[in-house]
Amino acid sequence: MAIGIPGKDCGACMMCCQVLDIPELDKPPGPNCPNCMASGGCAIYLTRPKVCREFECEWIRDRALGPKLKPNLTGVILMIDADSEAYLAVCHPDRPMDWLKNPMVFRHLVAKAKEGHTVTAKSGVKGWRIHASGKWTPTA
Repeated sequence: MAIGIPGKDCGACMMCCQVLDIPELDKPPGPNCPNCMASGGCAIYLTRPKVCREFECEWIRDRALGPKLKPNLTGVILMIDADSEAYLAVCHPDRPMDWLKNPMVFRHLVAKAKEGHTVTAKSGVKGWRIHASGKWTPTA
């Protein structure tokens, strides 16, 4: 959780525990992590894997992203890919086009592309590159 950014906490959002692939826990994208508690939070919070301890979505990290872009409201986790530095919009496999259906999310992704970032929307094994022109194309 980001410290020092008022209003920026995970709260009821557990999108990262559902949408992201977590190999350390043999958790594929889509289903809830088996450690998610129905009341919210993580049953293994104190001993969770390093990848979980270190992860912060861009909504938590970026003061400029307002409350309407919180992942559990948009269905989209915004994040930076640790390997490629690409700007990612990650959606649930059952709702792969949430990044496009929400105009605020799509405008944000186009703005990131205009800043020079490589921007990709992902859902499971599917992917789409978002271009500065506002066009998008499937990735290989």
